[in-house]
Amino acid sequence: MKALRDVSLTISDGEFVSLVGPSGCGKTTLLHILGGLLPADQGVVRIDGQILTQPRPEIGFVFQDPTLMPWRTVIKNVTLPLEVQGSDGHGHQQRAMELLGLVGLLGFERLYPHELSGGMQQRVAIARALIHEPSILLMDEPFGSLDAITRNQMNVELLRIWRATAKTILMVTHTIQEAIFLADRVLIMSPRPGHIRAAFEVHLPRPRDTEFYYNEEFASLYHEVRDSIAIA
Repeated sequence: MKALRDVSLTISDGEFVSLVGPSGCGKTTLLHILGGLLPADQGVVRIDGQILTQPRPEIGFVFQDPTLMPWRTVIKNVTLPLEVQGSDGHGHQQRAMELLGLVGLLGFERLYPHELSGGMQQRVAIARALIHEPSILLMDEPFGSLDAITRNQMNVELLRIWRATAKTILMVTHTIQEAIFLADRVLIMSPRPGHIRAAFEVHLPRPRDTEFYYNEEFASLYHEVRDSIAIA
């Protein structure tokens, strides 16, 4: 069975979009196609009108596993993509320190991954994804392995980083609460073969904090999204 069928979506510059759906519906496959990591059997992906055929520097990735190199310090993990690209090393350290400040890790740059908490490791992964200054960030369950308290903290931090960088973000998540809290728009995928079955605009004001979880409009939207996913 195919993973996806008749998927069509448009994401605007600077928009934060969450993608949710039942397990196995093709969310990660779609994200990989949109990032140029997998070829599409049919159709095309366009960025600013240009057809995407392979990964491009304007696309950054953050996955559930931070995949940090255990033998490299925090700052060396952040600068790794630039080293792989063979770009000029001038300014690498300064740019990495700026990003570590952005994600709240100044003072930790000389530590190794095993000396960091799970949330801190994921912050390093976010800084690494931003080091080559992409305009688009694709995130696949980036906080899925974190405990609930740390996950909520990381959601707040991600919104702060998004406001500071104005990136376009598409984030896959299994958590409805997280999807609504973060996004301008929540897309619902059907069971496999997955397609976009519904879309919900999130009109909650920004900036947001965890008090929004108790907002009546938040609760109403949560039930709408949940019911849409539950439809067979």
